[in-house]
Amino acid sequence: MTRVLPRDLGRGFATRAIHAGQQPDETTGAIMTPVYQTSTYVQPRLGEHKGFEYARTRNPTRDALERNLAALEGSSHGFAFASGIAATDAVLKLLQAGDHVVCGENVYGGTHRIMTQVFERLGLKFAFVDTRKLENIDAAITATTRMIFVETPTNPMMHLTDLAAVAALARQRDLVLVVDNTFATPCFQRPIELGAELVIHSTTKYLNGHSDMVGGAVLTTRDDLAQRLEFIQNSTGAVPGPLDCWLALRGIKTLPVRMRQHDAAGRALAAWLSEHSAVRRVYYPGLPSHEQYELACRQMTGFGGMISIELGSLAKARAVVQGTKIFALAESLGGVESLIGHPASMTHASVPREMREAMGLTDGLVRLSIGIEDIDDLVGDLDQALAVSG
Repeated sequence: MTRVLPRDLGRGFATRAIHAGQQPDETTGAIMTPVYQTSTYVQPRLGEHKGFEYARTRNPTRDALERNLAALEGSSHGFAFASGIAATDAVLKLLQAGDHVVCGENVYGGTHRIMTQVFERLGLKFAFVDTRKLENIDAAITATTRMIFVETPTNPMMHLTDLAAVAALARQRDLVLVVDNTFATPCFQRPIELGAELVIHSTTKYLNGHSDMVGGAVLTTRDDLAQRLEFIQNSTGAVPGPLDCWLALRGIKTLPVRMRQHDAAGRALAAWLSEHSAVRRVYYPGLPSHEQYELACRQMTGFGGMISIELGSLAKARAVVQGTKIFALAESLGGVESLIGHPASMTHASVPREMREAMGLTDGLVRLSIGIEDIDDLVGDLDQALAVSG
């Protein structure tokens, strides 16, 4: 039976982030959803249970997270997974051998890897295109295309996809539009309201926001897709543990507050970096110089804390990522602490070099995840690291 979740509480986003999908514990009155650390549930008699049989299938803490995420994205169904890539895996399992997917060329490296090195071996086919232009997507659609898969903004080039336009195209061609909304979060972008049918998140990132768990989620309003996703979730078992669900719920309560600070710091640092003599180019959708700035203003309510900068060479990139003191050299993003990374050798190392370079993902590109530290301290840290890079 598909678990239908509330679409809207009729309250503001911050209120839903704190309260949606959760009630005080009936036994104790605890305001936080308990961590139901159990693998199974006692059944009062044969053939009867209280809605829970086995924790892979359902867990009350996971149920609360799924309801909460569904309310934030404006969907009616939510499914939590053990990682963002597990969520992507489940979505691709909606397809069958011979089906074709049109995918953005600049998606997370792990997304490209699972598509080309796992699902292509199982019979799916993929076309990777620049989704900034609708005609590229349209031209890539074949008789066997079943799905369009995009990130916006993209990782790490900060390219945007016009979601309303692509959703209209998908409807015309009877295709499922999937949007990875990890960078923007539902705080700044609502793909379902723009016509997407499936939304993916790495809950590891901004939703949790504290770099202390790994998880993923899929949200949808379509009952048929939800029924299949529920079956896949239970059958393949890539579910998060209850403590990880609790940590994600805890983090989401401060999501609106954190995103405002990420956004403010992102705008300030992007503007400062764009004037720095050591930086050749800044990729940030909130800069008026960004080629899709007007789309960003129309489609998003904030620009977030992800910035990429082009420094011109691997040597300069290495000097900067190893020279910061506050920014930590690490994989991942979206936490309260600022991180710095080198996509070509880290998050996108599995993407073929020629494909990386064709989209501008060079050895000189550095990605920044701006945390919520004092902006002046972050500027000072980057300034001293850029000075060392020459």
